[in-house]
Amino acid sequence: MNISSAASTSQVQTQDAVSVAMLRKTLDQQQAMAAQMIASLPQPASVPDPTATVGRSVDTYA
Repeated sequence: MNISSAASTSQVQTQDAVSVAMLRKTLDQQQAMAAQMIASLPQPASVPDPTATVGRSVDTYA
């Protein structure tokens, strides 16, 4: 067995683990920022119920 190939395999596995950990942290940060941005959006204005105003008055102008 070649020692250099075993060492390089170990190094690649370590780099992969670090890359996955960094990706996970980045995704967690993006998720937190997106949640914060969504929470900071203003609430939409309430729209009056159209059925509440229908039939209340009659225009009598001729």
